[in-house]
Amino acid sequence: MGDSYTAAGYGSAAIGYGRRPAVLVVDFQLAFTDPRYPIGRLPMVHAACERTAALLEVARAQDVPVAKCYTAYGSEADMPLWKVKAVREEFFYGHPCTAIDPRVHDAQHDFTFCKNAPSIFFRTPLMTFLTRQQVDTVIVTGCTTSGCVRASIVDAFSHGLRVIVPADCVGDADEAAHRANLADCGRRYCDVVDAADVERHLLAVS
Repeated sequence: MGDSYTAAGYGSAAIGYGRRPAVLVVDFQLAFTDPRYPIGRLPMVHAACERTAALLEVARAQDVPVAKCYTAYGSEADMPLWKVKAVREEFFYGHPCTAIDPRVHDAQHDFTFCKNAPSIFFRTPLMTFLTRQQVDTVIVTGCTTSGCVRASIVDAFSHGLRVIVPADCVGDADEAAHRANLADCGRRYCDVVDAADVERHLLAVS
């Protein structure tokens, strides 16, 4: 399958970094990172959260903008028709599972907001923030790779931003889904790298 895509011209160009990057952190809330919760027991997500925390230390030290989101709703009335049980039962304003994981949180530096759909961009204030910061490149981290991360990648691409995805800073319930979605996004919308590559870039340009 990979050879067929390559033969058809997919993945034929690199996106590259632009002049002004920002790090986006998608849904590293306790629902996904605390084993007390039903979807908080995914090893790949825990590893991605730890690696993202280290990346964010570099980004903040270089004064790179960081935008983080969590998902929550007022009631079932304003919730999309999720097929994920934990979302339907727990993702409500004020529930402890909606709190950002402290490993990736810095209230003094980061712009943190709630989203109500898979994409970090959908009807949120993110684009206003990125425009004010003169950002042309987004580094997408978070969970899950096949869900909200992929939706955020596609929307970032659709907004004309350069999209960089450190593979070790995103995670999923299933490694096959994680790899397949990164491969597919990488041949269409973004550059898939690792966190070390991002850190080297941030240290070199900031």
